[in-house]
Amino acid sequence: MPQTPPFAAMFDSSSYNRNLYQTKKDSCGGLYYHDNNLLSGSLEALIQHLVPNVDYYPDRTYIFTFLLSSRLFMHPYELMAKVCHLCTEQQRLSEPGLDKNWTQKIAPKILQLLTEWTETFPYDFRDERMMRNLKGLAQRIASGDEMYRKNVQQLLQTLIQKLAAVTQYEEVLTKIDATTDHLTLLKTKPQSIQRDIITVCNDPYVLAQQLTHIELERLSYIGPEEFIQAFVQKDPLNNDKSCYRDRTKTRNLEAYVEWFNRLSYLVATEICMPVKKKHRARMIEYFIDVARECFNIGNFNSLMAIISGMNMSPVSRLKKTWAKVKTAKFDILEHQMDPSSNFYNYRTALRGATQRSLTAHSNREKIVIPFFSLLIKDIYFLNEGCANRLPNGHVNFEKFWELAKQVSEFMTWKQVECPFESDWKVLQYLLSVPVFSDDALYLASYESEGPENHIEKDRWKTLRVTVENTIYFD
Repeated sequence: MPQTPPFAAMFDSSSYNRNLYQTKKDSCGGLYYHDNNLLSGSLEALIQHLVPNVDYYPDRTYIFTFLLSSRLFMHPYELMAKVCHLCTEQQRLSEPGLDKNWTQKIAPKILQLLTEWTETFPYDFRDERMMRNLKGLAQRIASGDEMYRKNVQQLLQTLIQKLAAVTQYEEVLTKIDATTDHLTLLKTKPQSIQRDIITVCNDPYVLAQQLTHIELERLSYIGPEEFIQAFVQKDPLNNDKSCYRDRTKTRNLEAYVEWFNRLSYLVATEICMPVKKKHRARMIEYFIDVARECFNIGNFNSLMAIISGMNMSPVSRLKKTWAKVKTAKFDILEHQMDPSSNFYNYRTALRGATQRSLTAHSNREKIVIPFFSLLIKDIYFLNEGCANRLPNGHVNFEKFWELAKQVSEFMTWKQVECPFESDWKVLQYLLSVPVFSDDALYLASYESEGPENHIEKDRWKTLRVTVENTIYFD
C-alpha cells in the first residue's frame, strides 16, 4: 500500500519542493510559471494538473497545496467528481485493447493520489457524496488487478477507522461539555465542594506533562482544511461557488480554542478559590512552575493560557497575595510571551523549538505546540492580505504556497506522539472540574482582598445582591 512521506520532508524551510515530479507540460496554456515555479493558473488547468497520467505524477507539495486551497473555490465533493471524470476519460480515450496500459501505468498513480487525499484530508470523506465518488473510482482501479484490490480495501478500511475515531472523539467532547459544571455565582467560598489542583497533582512538572497530553490529543483531531474553512464566509454573489462556512467543519478547531479559554479560567479559579492569602500565593507559585515546564517542553499554548489566567483582573488585583510571591520566574515567562513587536520573543522561542524538533531523536524533543490563537490569526491575515484571484482571473497560487507552508508545519507538529505517561485522575480533573465565570471570579477576588475604589465597591455590592439567595448553579 502506498504511504505518504512525513510532512517534515514536504516543505523546505527556505524554498518549496515544487517541481520534484513535474514533467507534465502546460499544453493548454492555463498555468503560469516563473523560474520553474508555478505561480498561477486557471482553476480548470490546476485541476488537470492534479490528475496523474502515464508520464506524470504531481509533486506532493502541489497535491497538498491544491487540496487545501481548492475549497475556497469549490466544495471538495465537486473537485472529487471532476477528478473522477478526468480519470474515467483517460481510461476511455486509451487506445483500444490497451486497457492494461491504463491499469499498469496510471491506476497505481491514481491510487497514490487517493491515498494522499484520504490520509491528509480524511474529514472531506464524511460527506457521503465524497465517499460515493471515492468508492466508484476505487472499484474501477481494483477491477484490473488483485494487488490493487487489496490496496483499495486497505485504503477504505483505514479511512473508515479514522472517521470512526473522530466521531468518537467528538462524542467525548460533547459529553465533557454536557457534564462540566460552571460555578457561575457563589455566596461563600465552598472549600468542601471543590478540591484544588495541588491536592490532585502536587508536582507542577507532572501537571505540565498532563496538559501536554491534552494539547497533543486535541491537536491530532484538527484537520488542515479547518484552517481554510474557518475563513470561508457565505457570499451569495461569489461566482466561484465558494464553500459556505459550516461550523460543523470547524468543530475540532473551535473546541481547541475553547480548551485554551477553559484552562485560563481554571488557573484563575484555582488562585481565587483559597480563603487564606498564603494558600493563594502558593497556588500562584505552583502555576508559575507549571508554566515554566510547559515552556521547556515546547507547549506554548498551555503556557500562554496559564499566563492569561494569571493576568486576568480578578487575579492581578490581588496585590497582597502577589506581594508574598517570588515573581522573578514569572517575569521571565511574561517577557517570553510579550505581545509587543508582533510577539517577537515568542516567535523566536517557537523557531528554536522547531529547530530542536527537526534534529530530535526522541518524541520528548519533537514537541512543538504553538500558541494556537496566534497561529490562526497569522493564517487569517495571510489569507485576507492577498487576493485569491489575479486580475486575469487566474488562481493566485503563489499565495496558496504560503498558506500551505504554514499549515503543513502545523501538520508536522500535531503528528508527534505524547511521550509522557497519562494520569487519568489528573486529566479528568483538568477537563471536568467546575470553573468560575467572570462574575464569580470577581466576587471571590473581592472576598479575598476587599475593593480598593468606588468602582470595585459598587461592583461588589451588585454581585452580592445578585447572589443573595444563590450559591452557584450549572
